[in-house]
Amino acid sequence: MNFLAHAHLSGTNEELLTGNLMADAVKGKSWRQYENDIQKGILLHRQIDDFTDKHTLVRQSKALVREHYGLYSGVVTDIYFDHFLASEWANYSDISLVNFSRYVYGILSKHFTLLPRRIKYILPFMMAQNWLNSYASPHELKRIFYTMDRRTSFRSGMTSAVTVMETHYDDLQENFRAFYPQLEQRVEEVLEVAKA
Repeated sequence: MNFLAHAHLSGTNEELLTGNLMADAVKGKSWRQYENDIQKGILLHRQIDDFTDKHTLVRQSKALVREHYGLYSGVVTDIYFDHFLASEWANYSDISLVNFSRYVYGILSKHFTLLPRRIKYILPFMMAQNWLNSYASPHELKRIFYTMDRRTSFRSGMTSAVTVMETHYDDLQENFRAFYPQLEQRVEEVLEVAKA
């Protein structure tokens, strides 16, 4: 899953959300240097990724696009799933996507000094381009994929990812709709254990 799903799955704990969204930039055991709820967020992120990567529906989705993106099929699928979450947001949240995005940007800004260097670099772009809200729009997705493809010196071919998504839209959407409630349930279980 990508930024939007990780944020949505974090609940209302600000530190846990911060840890979850900065986790990709925290390597190895360096998570131990942070306070307790930040640690929980980092570890939650890793458990979300592990559950997602091993899930049959996610693997099926990656298989649909693997011929186009090879090793990048996981990254592309993560963004597709954030698109479905954003475009069907009202099914998963009582808060509007606009207001939720503002909330997340506010929390990350509030905890800016705790963020790893890479996340500090990304955050201004995320906010200025309103990434979390942008996932809902295929037009904005094209821009996101173009930016990501440019980072790989256009080796990934992600500039075509929206066209490929449209080709497999019904299957990808069906997989997301079946998978995401299972992921939500898994996160609830993880957070219950963490409270103990």
